[in-house]
Amino acid sequence: MKRTHAEEILGEWGIRDVTPPSKRERELVERDRDLNPLTGRPLRRRLRNFRPEPDSYVASLGGPLPYMQRLRRIEEEISEQVEHLAEAYAERRDADAWRRTAEAWDFGEINDLIDKHNRWYPIEARLAMDPRSRDFVKVGGKPYRREPLGAAWVLERFPAEAPRVGAAPGGRGFARPSMPRTSDVQKASDRS
Repeated sequence: MKRTHAEEILGEWGIRDVTPPSKRERELVERDRDLNPLTGRPLRRRLRNFRPEPDSYVASLGGPLPYMQRLRRIEEEISEQVEHLAEAYAERRDADAWRRTAEAWDFGEINDLIDKHNRWYPIEARLAMDPRSRDFVKVGGKPYRREPLGAAWVLERFPAEAPRVGAAPGGRGFARPSMPRTSDVQKASDRS
């Protein structure tokens, strides 16, 4: 019984006899082996079932993507505003004046950047959709949207009424300083 061509190729009967064409191929491979710099080294696996990494993506396009530039600019603007707010907070006179200063503070440029980020980030970053929430997936477990800055943001970071020194958590009176117990003092003296 004669086997088909596919059976001859796919057969599991071990190494076949060398034919003239396969002999020529083997000789060519042997000659090329001396020239190949990868001889004797394991080859890097090139898996293609993944999304491109940000560093390779940036390098291949010649620079950061627009959403990356925008996020960096937002962070720089916020840190600059925090510095200016810290200076103004150090010079504040009273709580009402600080509240008025916080309400009058101009965040127009940063809020425009934040608005652009909230609008375009999912498209530019190619965020996938979450079918349960019918919104884009979270980035690092957090929503991608950023809240605009305003007086509430300022007063959260720089409260109008500074906590008193020694005040208890929650702002109720003064906490008594905790004194070490006699047993703690004795344990410390035993160690030395």
